[in-house]
Amino acid sequence: MTGPLYRLGGFCARRAPWVFGAWIAFAIAIVLAAGSTGSPTSDDTTIPGSDSTRATDLLADHLPKLQNGSVPIVLESTKGKLTDSHNKSAVESTVDKLQDNPEVESLVDPLSSQGAGSLSKDEKIGFISLFLVDGSGALDEDTANDILADADPARDAGIEVSAGGYLGSTLSQPSTRLSEVVGIGAAMIVLVFVLGAVLAMVMPIATAIVGVFSGLAVIGVVGAAITVPSIAPTLALMLGLGVGVDYSLFIISRHLRQLDDGMEVHESIARAVATSGGAVVFAGGTVVISLLCLYFGGIPQVRDLGYSAAIGVAVVIVAALTMLPAGLGLLGRRVNALRVRTPRTEADGTGWMRWAEAIGRRPAVSALLGILLLVLLALPVLDIRLGAQDNGEMPTDTTIRQSYDAMTKGFGVGSNGPFLIAVELDPPAKNDQKSLNQLQQQQQQQQQAVEAGEAQPPSQQDQDQAKQQESFLQSPASDPRLVKLQDDIGKAKDVTSVSQPAQLDKAGTVASFSVVPGSAPSAHRTQRLVKHLRDDVIPKSVGDSGLTAYVGGTTAANIDLADKIGDTLPLVIAIIVGLSFLLLTLAFRTLVVPALAALSNLLAVAAAYGVLVAIFQKGWGVTLLGLDGAIPVVSFVPLMMFAILFGLSTDYTVFLLTRVAEEFDRHGDHRRAIVEGLGRAARVIVAAAGIMILVFASFIINGNPTVKQFGVGLAVAVAVDAVIVCLILPALMLLVGRAVWWMPKPVERHLPQLGIEGDEYFRERDRSVAAGS
Repeated sequence: MTGPLYRLGGFCARRAPWVFGAWIAFAIAIVLAAGSTGSPTSDDTTIPGSDSTRATDLLADHLPKLQNGSVPIVLESTKGKLTDSHNKSAVESTVDKLQDNPEVESLVDPLSSQGAGSLSKDEKIGFISLFLVDGSGALDEDTANDILADADPARDAGIEVSAGGYLGSTLSQPSTRLSEVVGIGAAMIVLVFVLGAVLAMVMPIATAIVGVFSGLAVIGVVGAAITVPSIAPTLALMLGLGVGVDYSLFIISRHLRQLDDGMEVHESIARAVATSGGAVVFAGGTVVISLLCLYFGGIPQVRDLGYSAAIGVAVVIVAALTMLPAGLGLLGRRVNALRVRTPRTEADGTGWMRWAEAIGRRPAVSALLGILLLVLLALPVLDIRLGAQDNGEMPTDTTIRQSYDAMTKGFGVGSNGPFLIAVELDPPAKNDQKSLNQLQQQQQQQQQAVEAGEAQPPSQQDQDQAKQQESFLQSPASDPRLVKLQDDIGKAKDVTSVSQPAQLDKAGTVASFSVVPGSAPSAHRTQRLVKHLRDDVIPKSVGDSGLTAYVGGTTAANIDLADKIGDTLPLVIAIIVGLSFLLLTLAFRTLVVPALAALSNLLAVAAAYGVLVAIFQKGWGVTLLGLDGAIPVVSFVPLMMFAILFGLSTDYTVFLLTRVAEEFDRHGDHRRAIVEGLGRAARVIVAAAGIMILVFASFIINGNPTVKQFGVGLAVAVAVDAVIVCLILPALMLLVGRAVWWMPKPVERHLPQLGIEGDEYFRERDRSVAAGS
């Protein structure tokens, strides 16, 4: 790998204007292409074989308009009731406009008899249930805005209007602009301090920005053909900025050191790409592979997040290996212009060398203190509970949060996440003829009593109710089996209401109705209720009646996703740990160091999870992050964090071990090699970790609670990883002694030579050049 990278770096440095210009042209072209496709996203919560997915599939085949569920346009009157004449007229005008919208397949008017359940008891809050043509994956922001704009008659009348469901989510994606500015600004300050010159900072930042936004555009273009989750661009942005600056820092640090040693500019760039660039390829490739390993979890949403983030990281890696050397070639020796301090070398007598010497004197104490710190941080992970994003914690200026609060106020918090029950009937549904006969007989008797003067004529309200009851009993929805299932579910603890009547397909073989829980969609009570319905209530109710019922809907799908991730996490962890172990074994030809790194990184993951649980699930200091209270850990966050952390940890581990290997090759002293290697590497590792921590932490100010969790989790994970690489791992290597490089001879003979930074390549090359001259 060293030779091709050396030639690539040299080519980019010598053809700097062309390469740099090509990158700018590519970035502009791909951004324009992404703009033309609209960069569509979709949150695929299907879990093959799960109850919720069976419900969705059943409805898609027989009741397609219900498969996506309904989305509410929530109306809250600020003056009087919605049924007052001036408000009623505005609501009816809104309903008419929405019915005329080609994106609305059907709707339920809250002021109609069919929509009686869509009006609060005080009649001040109601919602129009929309069944849209497009599902969550196909609905774009422009279309969503057009739909919400049809509620202008209500808004003009002083009624507060908001959108819930996937319509509201589409319109409620908080901007990442402030996070980008803060993260990039913080990275610029750290780079100037570490590199010592303003112009030296420019190219890593420029490379990261161009690489990140090119990667986002590629993801946007890809999203036109395959599924890209809505949070994927934000996650790719976080990762891209972090690793983009980090990888560029590794390369430019080597380049500046070589320039200080008097090396010619183009040669220095080529060698920096061949050496530190090799570490970038290895570490970055590990991140990409770790993300792609999420495929083995068998979870579509997590798989999609994995490859989307992997695309973003891959583009940034290519930018660091091509655009950065081109930019350095353009700057030449001016890269050291606008100095803010005297340059330091990796090997000078800095505080980091003293830090390394302190670890060398007391490795046991150092390892023990580091491990104890991580164990304490990891303790809360024992209480981890995976759940779904809580829209009740979204910023109050988003329409999804406004609808959440209004629905909670008018109909209870559970109305924000109703279950969708899908039922198969074999034999098909038939009307309740027995009850219909009884009703008709009662009506005849009542009529005879009125005619005989023995009873008063029924009121108009009683007559209307009798007609509705008779109409219901004449329909297949009155099938006693179906009514019994609805009644039994309605009696279950924590169920607030069950919609009546059920909707059936023409053949009467499939029915659907909704269930409103008494707790929030993200609450643990809701998870228990879903399990209770599936395991106890439904099986007992249907018995051998020929009914098969599934609990579906977005809330149930998110619960199934959390359960599946909990079951899959050990397998994905085993795959990624095994892969990381194999790669480090091939790179450094030892079994001990990869084993120490794997164990340390597992502890680091546990510590990061522990902090995540303590802050978000237990609520320790969560209000400082802009949230109102504790929320569950979003189900896919830990899985994504693990893949990302193990990939990033390899980055710092490789950087440390290559420095240790260089020192060992120089003098053969094991202890001295570890101490001096750590002293040389620590400054760059801590700087790189600091940049990544600041970039990740900048996303905590994003309004999306899930993005906040990624920001906190990844920032803590990187900080913990820096502690491991700069404290625990070198201390353990010192304790193990020379056995740290142990590898069985029969195995070693069959291992390929995989030099990461390729120093041996240049030693051989320099000898050949010297011999030729």
